[in-house]
Amino acid sequence: MVTLQGNTIYLRALEPEDLEFIYAIENDENIWEVSNTQTPYSKFLIRQYLENAHQDIYEAKQLRLAICKNETSEAIGLIDLFDFDPKNQRAGVGIIIQYETERNSGFGKEALALVIDYAFQQLQLHQLFANIGTDNTASLALFTTFGFEKIGVKKDWIRINNVFHDEALFQLIKK
Repeated sequence: MVTLQGNTIYLRALEPEDLEFIYAIENDENIWEVSNTQTPYSKFLIRQYLENAHQDIYEAKQLRLAICKNETSEAIGLIDLFDFDPKNQRAGVGIIIQYETERNSGFGKEALALVIDYAFQQLQLHQLFANIGTDNTASLALFTTFGFEKIGVKKDWIRINNVFHDEALFQLIKK
């Protein structure tokens, strides 16, 4: 899978062995605000999800890939294509690096570059979009580095600790 191979990381399909890793991410309340999660996930539900992860993007309308370090093969995050719309040739993209110690190390940047290339070259998408909280400076910087443009702001869109926050909609159109 050369398409999804970078200098320091590679992206791979989810495996049944990812149960504990995904369980930890999905149940990390510190990142629920970026994943729109409100309740914990059971291992049973995640196991069921992994059993169906073999569906291709045309069937599932999403593709979730593990971000793994080349050196150790350790999964350190997830990157998703979601709301896949083949008719209109677009999809949303989201990324999470699980461990704070791995953030701001270039892994997310490399993963996003690989997914953009995959989406435009392999899936023949015309555009990608991302929903980013306006106070998420790291994600704002990451996505704008790749030419994503802010096309609007959804006011008071996300409620965190009983306070409403704005969310920006970013778009990258294939040139």
